[in-house]
Amino acid sequence: MHISLEHQVALVTGASSGLGAGAAKALAAAGAAVVVNYNSQAEPAEKLAEQIIAAGGKAIAIGADVSKEDDVERLFAQTIEHFGRLDILLANSGLQKDASIVDMTLADWNKVIDVNLTGQFLCARAALRQFIKQGMRPDVSRAMGKIIHMSSVHQLIPWAGHANYAASKGGVDLLMRSIAQEVGEQRIRVNSIAPGAIRTAINEEAMAGDKEDKLLKLIPYGRVGEAEDVGNAVVWLASDLSDYVHGTTLFIDGGMSLYPEFRDNG
Repeated sequence: MHISLEHQVALVTGASSGLGAGAAKALAAAGAAVVVNYNSQAEPAEKLAEQIIAAGGKAIAIGADVSKEDDVERLFAQTIEHFGRLDILLANSGLQKDASIVDMTLADWNKVIDVNLTGQFLCARAALRQFIKQGMRPDVSRAMGKIIHMSSVHQLIPWAGHANYAASKGGVDLLMRSIAQEVGEQRIRVNSIAPGAIRTAINEEAMAGDKEDKLLKLIPYGRVGEAEDVGNAVVWLASDLSDYVHGTTLFIDGGMSLYPEFRDNG
């Protein structure tokens, strides 16, 4: 079944590379006009927007640090100024600053929480305000607006050496569900995607050589995910095909969250 997001505007944060870039491409391919947000990497974001336009789509690249309230307000204002409205938010921006808990600095803890959790709050709040302001458009979508939070399997699976990242994603889970509980009656859908091991440029070293074979032992389905796997899920959650899906996390992980180490009773 073909999914069409025509006449809808999608904002993807952290879209200059990785999962954000893959999702932006998928949303554009489904017909949405796409805002490609970036923080420090303007060139790849602008190149992605140009590629979308060259393929017949609509896109613009806008720089903003999602952990800063003023930046987020400007990002949304420029989105509305350029496209006139907003229908879909993919709150994707995230980063890691890994260390053992005894060596982790407060600065690295705060940076990860600021971007991965506070940034999602600021973007969700701005999106909700815009959805409510512009109202329903039943000829385009059954929902007033759609928010998709990018979480991780580590909202569920503890991750030693990455306490700040895991805590941020655990926070995203309850942030998403609390927002969904609050705004569902306004016909605004809010969900999360929790990727597992996905093959992106940032993960190349972690999957080099025999490291991938070791990783596959944690994935019952027997393969590493691709950015397209996540992009397809984003498009589905943004479409009316998932109109009765609300307050849910969709795990895109090949079964990693099934704790496969316990297949033989541990």
